Amino acid sequence: MNRSHPRSPADTRSTADGATILIVDDDRSLLRALTIGLNARGYQVISANGGEEGLDLAAHRHPDLVLLDLGLPGIDGVEVLRGIRAWSSVPIVVLSARHQSVSKVEALDLGANDYITKPFGMDELLARIRVSLRGKTATADQPVVEAEGFTVDLAARSVTRNGVDVHLTPKEWSMVEILVRNPGRLVSQQQLLHDVWGPGYDTETEYLRVLMARLRRKLEDDHSRPRHFLTEPGMGYRFVP
Repeated sequence: MNRSHPRSPADTRSTADGATILIVDDDRSLLRALTIGLNARGYQVISANGGEEGLDLAAHRHPDLVLLDLGLPGIDGVEVLRGIRAWSSVPIVVLSARHQSVSKVEALDLGANDYITKPFGMDELLARIRVSLRGKTATADQPVVEAEGFTVDLAARSVTRNGVDVHLTPKEWSMVEILVRNPGRLVSQQQLLHDVWGPGYDTETEYLRVLMARLRRKLEDDHSRPRHFLTEPGMGYRFVP
């Protein structure tokens, strides 16, 4: 893990609120470094160095977020991810040395909220944790989701910007609905293409770029520098409230 600049005591506990983070990773030196760094910022940390122990702790300790390595001994991280998602919607951020996009896409499609490749800096990890926890507290089931400048009413299937109704095409609405129902989560290109256009469109990524450009023009204050509908190049999109 890359080293970050030390922080002053005033900013170490600004967003943690005592959230409990489960780290599942067989790299003991990384576990120790992450535990120290997260504890210093106000998070409670529990850890496991194998897949079976990780599943057990997830089931019995009910963490607020899971940091999960894919390359685990015994039950690997993909199976742990699949196992947790069978019963829990807890935010999961995958940590992995696997750089291939297929591994990232598989993890996202199985329900991971985000993916960060080793080595990474502490500041980047903390930002991903904050976004994922914000998505959890925003809750995907609330009927009205508010962002700066616009409001999405999921029950009424409507969007208003600064109090004025915004007309969205059916596909634009589908894209907004999927992203807003998964606040903070990185939704893969393949999932969006499948859910918005249907089977057989998995490689038509240009469709997504065009549709997202239209949405940003309608909803973002500055469509060239979006704040709420963000792109992860080659991976997918996420909604940040």
